[in-house]
Amino acid sequence: MEEKHLKPLSSVKAGETVTLVSINAGQALNSRLASMGLVPNVELTVVNNRHPGPFVISVKDCKMMLGKGISHKIMVL
Repeated sequence: MEEKHLKPLSSVKAGETVTLVSINAGQALNSRLASMGLVPNVELTVVNNRHPGPFVISVKDCKMMLGKGISHKIMVL
């Protein structure tokens, strides 16, 4: 896997589907996001990425909101 294609989730436009590669955060946040279904190789779709407003994603037919700071720590392809 080439790292030059990795980008933070925060840079993905609404309507795009990407694959989660890694989360660059501490153990507590990694565990919390994993319990929400955000694990490596899962596909997710960005529903809303407007400023101001919540960062909304869809994972396995469930929509969830993330903080902008957290979306910067999630690396996708």
